[in-house]
Amino acid sequence: MMGSMGGRRHLKREAAPDFWSIHRKRFTWVIKPGPGPHPISQCIPLGVIVRDYLGFAKTMRESKKIISQGKILVDGRYRCDEHFPVGLMDVITIPEINANYRVLPWREGLTLHQISEEEAKYKICRIENKTTLNGGHTQLNLHDGRNILIRSEDPRSPAGNVFQTLDSLKIEVPDHKIMEHLSLDLGKIAMIIGGKNAGKYGVIKAIEKQEGQKKRSSLVTIEGSEGEDLRTILDYIFVIGEKTPIISLPKLEVVQSVS
Repeated sequence: MMGSMGGRRHLKREAAPDFWSIHRKRFTWVIKPGPGPHPISQCIPLGVIVRDYLGFAKTMRESKKIISQGKILVDGRYRCDEHFPVGLMDVITIPEINANYRVLPWREGLTLHQISEEEAKYKICRIENKTTLNGGHTQLNLHDGRNILIRSEDPRSPAGNVFQTLDSLKIEVPDHKIMEHLSLDLGKIAMIIGGKNAGKYGVIKAIEKQEGQKKRSSLVTIEGSEGEDLRTILDYIFVIGEKTPIISLPKLEVVQSVS
């Protein structure tokens, strides 16, 4: 008897990421995110968002019908696959009801935050790495799978030198046009995207490099809105503004300092 071909399109609910807003014991299966810009541990399938987060459907069949009719946009593009992975900073738009949402970090997971129509025209992406190409051109590889090419007229002085790994870019959606460059530096506004303090934000107060360890393991201290110090690693830092956040954010709960 021949085995099944290809990967499975579903997974057991118990194995799904903890932050998915689904019933764990009522049913056995849930749809699995398809291949795309975000890994399974850092995304939510579009079908689950429509049914369980937004409440537009009672069953996955209804959710699939809504999505297949082209009623949902992600980052300004129509997505007709209920398995499409939606992740950090993605913008969800439902034109028929004039509703817009941004995916933000929250309690070691992800949540939806409603935003204005104007704010839905852009998103923030983090530079994960960059590559210098022939001719001095630079390719920026962003956290959501996008690649942006920075062209240089002088091969000896690449135009992409101004962009550094873990900097953020405010880009227009869906056209990928860079609107603003947010460098990772002291005094910048940053959000924590992982760990126990996920979803909290504040001013970058200190960055301590750890000898013998990679840059992403550097310790970072963020001063929260109440003056408390939040400590995390550089890999969990996402710059969201110079002096003030350039995106709207959900109201924070009272936070506790983490040593």
